[in-house]
Amino acid sequence: MTEKSKFSGCRATGIGSMPGGDAREAAKTVTGSFADGEGLPYLPELPARGPGADMIGRTIGLLVDMYGHVEPSGWRISDRPGRDTRRARSWLGEDLDALEEFTQGYEGPLKVQAVGPWTLAAALERRGGEAVLGDPGACRDLAASLAEGLLGHLAEVRRRMPGARVILQLDEPSLTGVLRGHIRTASGYRTYRAVDRQVVEGTFRDVLAANGEDATLVHTCAPDVPFALLRRAGADGISFDFSLLTEREEEAIGEAVEGGTQLFLGVVPGTDPASDALSDPGGSVMGVRTLWRRLGLNPGTLAESLVITPSCGLAGASPAYARAALAHCARAARSLADNPE
Repeated sequence: MTEKSKFSGCRATGIGSMPGGDAREAAKTVTGSFADGEGLPYLPELPARGPGADMIGRTIGLLVDMYGHVEPSGWRISDRPGRDTRRARSWLGEDLDALEEFTQGYEGPLKVQAVGPWTLAAALERRGGEAVLGDPGACRDLAASLAEGLLGHLAEVRRRMPGARVILQLDEPSLTGVLRGHIRTASGYRTYRAVDRQVVEGTFRDVLAANGEDATLVHTCAPDVPFALLRRAGADGISFDFSLLTEREEEAIGEAVEGGTQLFLGVVPGTDPASDALSDPGGSVMGVRTLWRRLGLNPGTLAESLVITPSCGLAGASPAYARAALAHCARAARSLADNPE
């Protein structure tokens, strides 16, 4: 299986989070928005329900032999699974039930999301209140627990949706800060030391391996995406906010495309815009066509190299806009396929 074939049938998708707290409605939206067989349905996240449904709490609920509870400052390591961990697991089960209902008989790609090891290490506090990020040994333990938890989670998804080809997405909004030493300590007066890039790469490689031979990608909505590092770590795809791309990253984009890495481009606003940003699907991807020409890439590779997404999660959008944004991503992707030049 080639890297590109791992994403066959994927032209548009969402990042993960959706507005509201109705699991069935969210599952209906993310499956119905891509009913043409060219989109990528996914397991929705509904952070509006509260702690445990947020991206950090949801992933803590997946950990093996590690637990967390909510403090005023955020999630903190616990000795045993308490109310907050149980609630996170319960909501995940509810979301899986809803997705299973709306994917009966489905055969095709299906995406699930979890927080990656470095954003999780930056967000989860040790017992003294400092982040796991400040302790290299604790980072290793957390990554191992996450990898083991993902193995079980992915097996459960495959059991419930046996016709699905499961794609694993790791969300890493704090990755740039971890690499640059910009993550602040509990006091806010200093920052944690930058983590060695080889350590970051090796940890990604271990966690991404949880999905075996099936496709993996890393999403970050922060600037300065470390494309080369993520590709070396084994990510088959990289998801990012297209509006944050700078000229100095264009060479890395070209190398990624030529190397077979799938690019998930966030070109649609993640929250309700002041203007009608969803009126022109072709206009939403005009910058993508321009970039392709500037890099001298074959326009015919656009449709097979890219997946169109919102710029980030849709949790802050209205339900109506979230539905419209996903449908618009599918139309914009179709525009690229029909008219690559």
